[in-house]
Amino acid sequence: MSLGCDLTLLEELTSNAKQIQEDVLNKILKANANTEYLQRFLQGSSDKELFKKNVPVVSYEDVKHYIYRVSNGEPSDVISGEPITAFLRSSGTSSGNPKIFPANNIFFKNVQIIYTLCSVVMSKHVEGFKEGKVIWFQPASTTPCGLPIAPVLTSFTKSEYYRSLAKKSTSPDQIIMCPDTKQSMYCQLLCGLVQRDDVVSVGAVFASVLVGVIHFLENYWKELASNIRSGHLSEWITDLGCRDYVSILLGDPNPELADLIENVCGQKSWQGIVSRLWPKAKCIDAIITGSMAQYIPALEFYSNNELPLVSLRYASSEAYFGLNLEPLSKPQHVSYTFLPNMSYFEFIDVDGEIVDLVNVKLGHYYEPFGLHRCRVGDVLQVTGFYNMAPQFRFVRRKNTVLSVYAEPTTEEDLLKALARATVILESSDLMITGFTCYADISTVPGHYVFYMELKAKVNNTSIDDLVLDTKVLVECCCVMEESLNGSYRSFRRKNGWIGALEIRVVQQGTFASLMDFFVCRGSSISQYKTPMCLESAEALKVLEDKVLARFFSDKSPPI
Repeated sequence: MSLGCDLTLLEELTSNAKQIQEDVLNKILKANANTEYLQRFLQGSSDKELFKKNVPVVSYEDVKHYIYRVSNGEPSDVISGEPITAFLRSSGTSSGNPKIFPANNIFFKNVQIIYTLCSVVMSKHVEGFKEGKVIWFQPASTTPCGLPIAPVLTSFTKSEYYRSLAKKSTSPDQIIMCPDTKQSMYCQLLCGLVQRDDVVSVGAVFASVLVGVIHFLENYWKELASNIRSGHLSEWITDLGCRDYVSILLGDPNPELADLIENVCGQKSWQGIVSRLWPKAKCIDAIITGSMAQYIPALEFYSNNELPLVSLRYASSEAYFGLNLEPLSKPQHVSYTFLPNMSYFEFIDVDGEIVDLVNVKLGHYYEPFGLHRCRVGDVLQVTGFYNMAPQFRFVRRKNTVLSVYAEPTTEEDLLKALARATVILESSDLMITGFTCYADISTVPGHYVFYMELKAKVNNTSIDDLVLDTKVLVECCCVMEESLNGSYRSFRRKNGWIGALEIRVVQQGTFASLMDFFVCRGSSISQYKTPMCLESAEALKVLEDKVLARFFSDKSPPI
């Protein structure tokens, strides 16, 4: 199937979803029926009814052993009928530990199709998008057998299928692939600033990563401007790939651009900093659904609400699923149209019934799974159909819950509570730059603890230098409790089964330290997502060591 220059391909795929899914399944079974994993269930048969009857729905733990055997040097046919050319690493923060998944050239070709279609969709909605460049950030590593192991986009960057799209990036692959995260980020920002007039999109895989990049810029803008002023790269950039490319890009001294950067970054407030540094940017591109919704206020502040927050793709390390056909829609209205050629998709509903892609029902909730029938762990809701292809809203991670008694608090509940607190804080010119929580059952009754890193909108002042208003923070505790579900509110009022909700304000940079903690344990920095809820005692200690103040709700929420 060729890549068209218009939306004809999209119409073909979505109009023929049922037949394409059947074709995809047939190809998968013919290629994989004799792998060691599927041989146990299919005895070499490629019959699709036998597949649905005999192959069990599994978790990652059930297939992990096979994947790690290949990553350590055994043949691909342990688990894949196609040669495995790379391993994809998950963020490791939704489930607590990074996972790796095998990928082949078919996967990367599908990613190329998705990115080509995303570009076409953006060009349809945003004039001039196709002509400009984008800023991105991602690192990589390898498995013991020498195959690349990295997040999806990094692996795609290293594949032959990336070349047709590489010209849109402000940085070449030698910078993107630099193993030193600090050098890579610095050089990518430098490339983006030098080419500021060409940039049409500023983004990262996740909204949290982009907020982290902006914080990095806060610490290094003076040095970046100095490099541009002198035309010389800082000596601590020792990676040869980075040095060679950036030194050529810098060229002659550019005092005019250096002055502009110093003027923009030196202002008292960084409101609109993205729009001011990249005046031709037309959007911020990052995943902003699910747990990433907590970073929407910060990105709106840094763009001064002048740039749409675009969440273009829905993907995981297991598979690419689809794209957002209405990229300028508000974050709360984002839905993704599943493309039937990406993989063979099945879904399990709340009652345990398994259905195919084209048989999902409007308004119903499902968890998807794909090859080897491995559960992804996301909960999706069907919001509509584009031709015959269903569209889904991301609701939450399946296992992300908080509970101290018997109340099932979901990720969605927590985000609603956070949204209410954000409004209260914004009225006091504060914004949340980091957030997580945990269920503290070390005391009786147990209670919810929310860690927040705050920042003043005016004067670009860190919370460390501010006097915290007790009344404002206590009010945040109260409105958060009011926003939680009926079970929580009921147990909170009855017999003291749940204690008062607590907010612990932490020092500036605490959530960067939390990210370092997870990265040192194998998480990917380019895909890092601050965990919505924490369970690790070690991770909690990172936060506890930097608590500035504690505040509690002073009244029980209404039932």
